[in-house]
Amino acid sequence: MRRSTPRWLRVAAVGLAVGSLVVACSGRSTTGGSGGDVTLTINFWGDFGLQELKAKYEAENVNVKIALNSGEYNAQHEDLQKKLIAGSGAPDIAAVDEGFVVQFRSQADQFVNLLDKGAGKYEDRYLPWKWKQSLSADGATQIGLGTDVGGLAMCYRTDLFEAAGLPTERDQVSALWPTWDRFLEVGQGYTATMKKKFVDNATNLFNPILGQQQAGFYDESEQLRMEGGPKVAFDYAVRAVDAGLSANLTTFQADWDKGFTSGAFAVLPCPAWMLGHIQNTAPGTKGKWDIAAVPGRGGNWGGSFLTIPKQGRNVDEAYKFVDWLIQPEQQIEVFKTVGNLPSQPALYTDPAIADFKNEFFSSAPVGQIFPKMAEGLTPQYLGRKNGPTRVAVENVINRVQNGTLESAAAWTEAIREAEKASQ
Repeated sequence: MRRSTPRWLRVAAVGLAVGSLVVACSGRSTTGGSGGDVTLTINFWGDFGLQELKAKYEAENVNVKIALNSGEYNAQHEDLQKKLIAGSGAPDIAAVDEGFVVQFRSQADQFVNLLDKGAGKYEDRYLPWKWKQSLSADGATQIGLGTDVGGLAMCYRTDLFEAAGLPTERDQVSALWPTWDRFLEVGQGYTATMKKKFVDNATNLFNPILGQQQAGFYDESEQLRMEGGPKVAFDYAVRAVDAGLSANLTTFQADWDKGFTSGAFAVLPCPAWMLGHIQNTAPGTKGKWDIAAVPGRGGNWGGSFLTIPKQGRNVDEAYKFVDWLIQPEQQIEVFKTVGNLPSQPALYTDPAIADFKNEFFSSAPVGQIFPKMAEGLTPQYLGRKNGPTRVAVENVINRVQNGTLESAAAWTEAIREAEKASQ
């Protein structure tokens, strides 16, 4: 979850959270603070809907203050790993993305076992694969409770499509690109007509295409397998660069955010968690966006978990907050506010979700679009080193986009960097 004030909260929130971090003994559960007050630090990236729910929880729990520490996606995971190695400094609650969850569940002894807190009663609520993703290999430790899943669609600017002579109705747009080959062809026509880029960044093609493949970077024996799904996704990403379709805007950075309002690109893959970012980043474009089907078959990109490191000072209060956050009322509110699709399929038939249409996206029936994607998913095994490996391969794609690496040499370089990351 896609996953950022948009998907990133502001620097002030970071400073507040950093100031409240306290070194603690592993497994300690105290109330902390003075006069029985508790400050819960939560490290995350993007937009989990926490800003909206913070005031509500604090009003219901007057002794608790929530310190939100939003940061860059990769950096937050790297920081958590460093804190686990150091033995201190981890937040009370740490968000973990699906791309890193196998890495952290292999260190289950560093996290509070949520089964010991009674979380086992929630297993039947979750999509089975989602519950399993954060469960230790022996099934004895559940390190996190799922927040969202990232079923895929495509967000596009209807005004830019109209200017380019393309259809604007979502069903007609979906029909334009049944395959990724056709998607690239549509993009070439758009750029030729508009003299503008079609997509935001080639890495944001790489990830969803990879998520559609039968296998990702690793098999279940943790062997790196680059010639399968990674090669398919990499080739499409590089083809998009060579065709001049990519605006080369780094995800969740200032220039990328500006691109949503300036029309620097017309389309981007949209997991459910992306909706909140677009709404918050480009409020003036309300009604200019719509949502179409993703090329190829459905897929998943992103989806997160909330974990409680044992180092935290406020283990009991941290679990109380996580338990509150995953309840239907809060999950529905997050979906309606920022678009994050719950991991609990029973909620998909709740009228609050099933009948929900997002006015920002031309009243697209998001309560129908994204649940259909999520319920039919068979996610890949991602591997312990999936996160670092993905970052390494993305960096190679970025070098092609930046003109510092020839596309003809890029795949060999991607293999080399992926092998380093896998060690």
